[in-house]
Amino acid sequence: MTVNRELFDQVMVPNYAPSSVIPVRGEGSRVWDQQGREFIDFAGGIAVNCLGHCHPALVAALKEQGEKIWHLSNVMTNEPALRLAKKMVDATFAEKAYFANSGAEANEAALKLARRFALDTYGAQKSQIIAFNKGFHGRTFFTVTVGGQAAYSDGFGPKPADVVHCDYNDLAAFEALISDNTCAVMMEPLQGEGGIVSPSNEFAKGVRDLCTKHNALLIFDEVQTGVGRTGHLYAYEGLDVVPDILTTAKALGGGFPIGAMLTTTDIAKHLKVGTHGSTYGGNPLACAVAEAAFDTVNTPEVLSGVVEKAALFNELLTAVNAKYDVFSEIRGQGLLIGAVVNEKFAGRAKEFLVAATEQGLMTLVAGADVVRFTPSLVITEDDIREGMARFEKAVASVVNA
Repeated sequence: MTVNRELFDQVMVPNYAPSSVIPVRGEGSRVWDQQGREFIDFAGGIAVNCLGHCHPALVAALKEQGEKIWHLSNVMTNEPALRLAKKMVDATFAEKAYFANSGAEANEAALKLARRFALDTYGAQKSQIIAFNKGFHGRTFFTVTVGGQAAYSDGFGPKPADVVHCDYNDLAAFEALISDNTCAVMMEPLQGEGGIVSPSNEFAKGVRDLCTKHNALLIFDEVQTGVGRTGHLYAYEGLDVVPDILTTAKALGGGFPIGAMLTTTDIAKHLKVGTHGSTYGGNPLACAVAEAAFDTVNTPEVLSGVVEKAALFNELLTAVNAKYDVFSEIRGQGLLIGAVVNEKFAGRAKEFLVAATEQGLMTLVAGADVVRFTPSLVITEDDIREGMARFEKAVASVVNA
């Protein structure tokens, strides 16, 4: 069998259009393709590979647990799930954890819990969910409806009802929407797919205060911002705003699929036995790997290192931009970085991604106007410098095309 890009078109549903590059091996922040060509990874599997590729702690956890027990039904619990849950609640505002397999599933659980909590506590009229334009919360029908990008939710028939949106960072518009019939507000503490947009302190605190005033649960989607990405274990810590429910995935497993929803005991009690579940959620293999990832990231050395590496990224990106004048702004927090193309290159962010790939660098975009970088949290300075040298060549090729 010839395994190449053409095989994708033959056997895979065409909802993706992947690159012709097929990586086969990774170590740290370097990846090699079928032809042995080396790439530096500034994409991290979209903020997933928080410790790079094949980190020894994750490989060891996978091997050890892989020789013990992989899966159990939820008729029984397991040790890795209990250890991971204990560590997560000890490190956050939360008191209870629920495990799923992805960010979308964690968000689905959060939204169902919020609706159930409101129904039980206040009655059927309290069902409205508010979210934000350009937000992204996953691809299930509920989460994609709550996400603020209609292009992802249109075309599939009637959508879940009582979901409304307003602009991020527009506190007045939000205040006009929220009422005593609002059951939950879902927001990213830094918009990822929407363009790497940070909330103002006034906005974040204002949303929290209005949720409290109207007895609405504040759900923070930390699928992309969580597990050290911003330099805090979770981004809410940097905002000095505490949500009622938090969702986490992506980096939580360091590349192994797992998601989690965290909340308080008082809220969690509304998901009684039988109200929600997941066949694979909380399986011992995923939880063992996630425990190793969580332990490795949740240290002062790694979290402070994120801030230092982010400063170097910004310094080098600014230097590239000084030479080529392609970006209007470099924004983000920690190692969730967005370089916004200026008017000359409006709508052309993907051209920089394609050019970077040709130079042996893996990057991302966040919409049509933002080049996104989400590298390993433990990427070396040498890899940052070499990757940015490759990115400079990519920028030059786009500018001089």
